[in-house]
Order: sequence, then structure tokens, then C-alpha cells
Amino acid sequence: MYGDPWEGSAMHCPFCRNPDSRVVDSRTADDGSSIRRRRECQECGRRFSTVETSSLTVLKRNGVAEPFSREKVASGVRKACQGRPVSDDDLALLAQRVEEAIRAQGVAEIDATDIGLEILTPLRDLDEIAYLRFASVYQGFKTLEDFEAAIARLRSEDAAETDAEAASL
Repeated sequence: MYGDPWEGSAMHCPFCRNPDSRVVDSRTADDGSSIRRRRECQECGRRFSTVETSSLTVLKRNGVAEPFSREKVASGVRKACQGRPVSDDDLALLAQRVEEAIRAQGVAEIDATDIGLEILTPLRDLDEIAYLRFASVYQGFKTLEDFEAAIARLRSEDAAETDAEAASL
């Protein structure tokens, strides 16, 4: 493989602990967010696999940095979806959409508040009641007028979408 930046790196052989291995094969794994590499130890000749992923760090409001987690996105949204017809598969897809949207921005670090913003659109598409619940906490609704304004926005956006669909027919 030409120009592989990882070839010959300090990836220790799990059999003999030799730090010198060469990449024999590379393939994307999962949903394209990781690379599976087949390596061969230059010392003992045995082969082993590694999985490399790019890291995405979340900067929380309290200043702590932690790795991005789809599971945390899904569990945070799950609370807003209680009693709604939303499955665990729906939440997993929502978390995947959120991660893909963040990774598409090309950043290595993202504020937790920006993740909340990324959640709003796919959650609205999934379930408007869950969207209102999540938005009420995330955006800090304080009065009934805050809910009324959010509902009015949803209604006007729905009407605009319906008008656009009718015009395209």
C-alpha cells in the first residue's frame, strides 16, 4: 500500500510484542466511520487485525471533554420519547444521523449545545411531541407562551411543506 501513514507505526504485535508490523490490507468497517487493517508482524510473521476510528470530542458545559457517544444521544432523546411510538431502532438511526451531520462539519471537537441543535431536526421528523419535550428542556421554555410559539412554528413549517408538496404535483 503506497503512502500509508500507519504502516510501520508503533502497533505492537499481540503475539511477540514487536513494534514493527506492516499493513497487508485495509478496508472500511461498520458504516464507514472506521478502518479495519490486517497487519503482519515483521518479527514472528503472524497476522492480526486492528480497527482505527477517528475521534470526535464533546466539550461539555462544565468544561469537561469526553468522546462522542451515540448511546448518550439516544438515551437523552429516549426520555423525551417516553410514551411515544418510537422504537430503539428509531433512536439508533436518529443518533447515527446526528453523528453523521456532526462529522460532515469536519470538526474534531464540538460543544454539547451544538449536539442538541443537531438533534432537533431529526427528532422533529421522528415525532413532533418528543421534539417539543426535548426542545422545552434544551431551549429552556419557561412559560406557556414559549410552548405556544414553538407549536406555531411547527404548524407554519408543516403548512409550508404541505404547500410546497402540492405545488410540485
